[in-house]
Amino acid sequence: MSQIISPRGWAALGIVAATAAIMAVIGVGPDAVIISVAGAIAAALTGAGGRSSDEDRLAPSALPANSPMMEPVLDALGEPVLDALGEPVLILLGSRIVSANRAARALLGSHVVGEDARTAIRHPAASGLLASEESAGPVALTGLGSVAQRWEMQIAPIGDGRRLVHLTDRSGSHAAERMRVDFVANASHELRTPLASILGYVETLSDAAGDDPVVRARFLKIVFDEARRMQRLVDDLMSLSRIEAEKFRAPSNIVDLGTLVDDTHAELAEAHDGRGRDIILEHESGSIPVLGDRTQLSQLLHNLIGNAMKYGHPGTPVRVSISRDGDAVRLIVADQGDGISPEHLPRLTERFYRVDPGRSRSVGGTGLGLAIVKHIVERHRGRLDIASRVGEGTRVTVTLRAPAINAGQPLS
Repeated sequence: MSQIISPRGWAALGIVAATAAIMAVIGVGPDAVIISVAGAIAAALTGAGGRSSDEDRLAPSALPANSPMMEPVLDALGEPVLDALGEPVLILLGSRIVSANRAARALLGSHVVGEDARTAIRHPAASGLLASEESAGPVALTGLGSVAQRWEMQIAPIGDGRRLVHLTDRSGSHAAERMRVDFVANASHELRTPLASILGYVETLSDAAGDDPVVRARFLKIVFDEARRMQRLVDDLMSLSRIEAEKFRAPSNIVDLGTLVDDTHAELAEAHDGRGRDIILEHESGSIPVLGDRTQLSQLLHNLIGNAMKYGHPGTPVRVSISRDGDAVRLIVADQGDGISPEHLPRLTERFYRVDPGRSRSVGGTGLGLAIVKHIVERHRGRLDIASRVGEGTRVTVTLRAPAINAGQPLS
C-alpha cells in the first residue's frame, strides 16, 4: 500500500484524518464527513506518480495550519452540500488567524489571515474568548456581518496550540422564532378582542338590562357577531395550518378553473349586501384545466373575490378574468376601490397585517386572507402578484400551472 500512495498522498490522508476530527468537534453532519473523506482518499490515490525529493520530505505532521493544502479542508467544513460556501471556519495560533476558509473570508474580508481574531471579529461577546487559550461556546453574536444577522461561535483546541473557530449562521432560525412569537401574540390578541366583548355583553344581559327586549336583542346580535368573528378566525388559522402542512407536496389533480370560478360566482351572487351582482366574469367557454387542489383553489377564489367586494366601491365592477399563457393559466381579480399605498404592498401577505385595521375588522376581515392565498399559491408552485394605485383600485394576479395536453386525468 505504501508503494501505491505517494508521500503527498499520505499527507492528504493525514489531512482528512484531521478534517474528520475537526468535523466531529463542530458537529458537522455525517454526509459532509463522508464527502470530505472520499475526496481526500481520491487525492491520495491520484498522487501516486511523479514523486520528488521535496515530496518525500513532506509528512502529515509537518503540514502547517496556514498551508495552501489546508484550504480545501477548511472549505469542506460547514456542510457545503447545503451551502456552496459552507460555514465560516478559522484556525487561530494564539489570537492570530493563521487560516480561514472561503466562507470566513467572505464574511470577515479576504485580509483577515494574519490579523488578530479580535480585530477581525469585532464583537464584545467574542473578544475575551478569542484571546484565551480555552475552548468556548456556543456564544451568540448579534450583528456580525450585518445588523440583521445572528451567528453562533464555538471555539475548540485542535493541538499544537491551535484552536478552531466555527461560526454558524442562526439568522434563519432566529427569524423563524420571531415569526412564531409574533404569530402567537397576534392570534391571541385577535381572539381576545371578540372574547372580551362576548363576556362583557353576556354579563350585562345577566343583569337588569336583559329584561328589556330591545336591549336584549341588540346585545345578543353583538354577541352573535363577535362569536362568528371568532369562528372565522379559528377556521382561517386551521386552514393556514393545513396548507402549510402540505406545502412540500404539490397538487397533481386537474381542476377546471373556469367551472370553479363560475361556481364561486354563483355562491357569492347575493353576498356582501348584493355586491356579488357586481362580479363580471371574463373567460373563454369550455374547460380551463390547471393542476391543483380544488378545495384550496376554491378558498383562494373566495378570499380574492371577497376582498375585492369588501374593499371596492359599492356599485363598481369586480372583474374576474382567466387567460392562457403557454403552459400557464393566469387568474386576475380587480376592483375599483381606494387602492393601497406602495409602502404597504410588500407586507400584504403577512399574517394579521392590515392596511386599515379598523376598516378590516368592520367588514369581517381576519387579517389572514391574503396570507392563506400566498400559501395556496406557493403550494401550487404558482406566482402571486399584487398591484394597486391609490384612488384607482387593486389588481391581484395568480399564475397557475396548466397540465400536460395528454395528462389523461378527469377534471375535478
